[in-house]
Amino acid sequence: MPFTSLGLAPALQKAAAAAGFSNPTPIQGEAIPAILAGNDVLGIARTGSGKTAGYVLPIVHHLRSIEAPRHREPVVLVLVPTRELAHQVSKVFESFLPAITPRLSCLAITGGSSVNTQMRTIGRAAIVVATPGRLLELIGKNAVKLSSITTLVLDEADKMLHLGFKDEVDRILALLPANRQNLLFSATLSEPVKHIRQLLLRDPHVIEIPEDETADTIHQIAYLVPEIKKGPLLRYLIKHGNLSQVLVFASSTAQVDRVVNKLIKNKIEAGAMHSKLSPQTRLHHLEQFKAGEMRVLVSTDLLARGIDIDFLPCVINYELPRSPKDYVHRIGRTGRADHPGDAISLVSPEEMDHFKLIQKKTGKRVTLLHGDAIDVRGC
Repeated sequence: MPFTSLGLAPALQKAAAAAGFSNPTPIQGEAIPAILAGNDVLGIARTGSGKTAGYVLPIVHHLRSIEAPRHREPVVLVLVPTRELAHQVSKVFESFLPAITPRLSCLAITGGSSVNTQMRTIGRAAIVVATPGRLLELIGKNAVKLSSITTLVLDEADKMLHLGFKDEVDRILALLPANRQNLLFSATLSEPVKHIRQLLLRDPHVIEIPEDETADTIHQIAYLVPEIKKGPLLRYLIKHGNLSQVLVFASSTAQVDRVVNKLIKNKIEAGAMHSKLSPQTRLHHLEQFKAGEMRVLVSTDLLARGIDIDFLPCVINYELPRSPKDYVHRIGRTGRADHPGDAISLVSPEEMDHFKLIQKKTGKRVTLLHGDAIDVRGC
C-alpha cells in the first residue's frame, strides 16, 4: 500500500516521497486515514514503528486551510516526556509544513532553555510541542493560551505517566477546549494509559501493532564475556567491525562516563548522553551523532525511547536493561523503516539468567557467542 493511497494532499505525498517514505508502516497505514477522518485515535506500537510521521502528516494536511493563528494561541498541542523527543517531533513538523504553507510554524517548548526566549518566540506558532512542566510555566506567565487547540497529541504516553507527569497532564487537559481531536500514542497499554484513554478519548479508532511486526529487520547477537572484559570487547567490535555509528547503552550515568572515557583514551570518538549533562550538551551530542560527526554515543535509557536516528546501523547493550520491554525499546533504535540493523549484547555470566528471561519474554532466540574466544589484546 503506497502513501498515495492514504488520502494525503498531493503536496504532502510528494514531500513524504522526497523524505524517503514509500510504503507506510503498519501504524501509519491505519493511523493516517483515521486521523484524516477526524477520529480520536489510540495507537499502541513500540518506538521505531513510525508513530511520529503517522500523526504529523495528517495534522499538517488538516492545517492547509487555516489562516495564521492568533497571537500566542496555537491550534495543535503535542505533549511529550523529554526535551530530546520534543525537538525531534518539532523537526518532523518543520520538514513537512513548507509543503503545505509557509505561513505556519512549529515551536518546541522544553525546560533547560531560556523561558524568556520561548516567551518571545512563541508568537504565532500554530503547533507547540512541549514537555508538561515548561508548558505550565509559560501558561502561568500568560505567554500561551490553549483555548484555540483543535488537536491534542500525547506521544509516548506511558513514559510520560511513568515519569510522574500525570498531575501536570491533568492540569493541561482541564485548560483545553472540549471540542477537539485527541490522539494518544504509547508503546504499552499500561493501567495509567488506560485511565488517560477513558478520560481523554471519545469512541477512538484503536490500533495495536504487535511488537514482532516491527522487529524483523533487527539482527540480534550476544557475547558471553566476563564483566571486566566488556570494555576491551566493545572497543574490539567497534574497531574490527569498522562500525561507524554505534549507540551504546549502559545502566548508569557513572558507567556511561567510564565507557566514554575509555573509548576516547583508545582514540575512538565518543560522547555521553545522560540526565546529569546540561540540555545544551545533550542536544549537541545527539546532533553530532545523527550527523555522523561522532562515532559512538553512550547513553543511559534516556535514549531508549522516542528518539529517531535514521538508518542507525548498530546498537550495543554494554549492560542489559532491567526489563524485557526496555530491551525491546533499546534495540528498536536500529532496524527502522525497513532498514536492517544489528543489536549486540555483552552478557556477563551473572546476567545470563536475566538474558534468558529477556529472550523468553520477547519470543526471540538470540545467538550467543563466547567473547573469551576473541583476542582483544591492544583494545
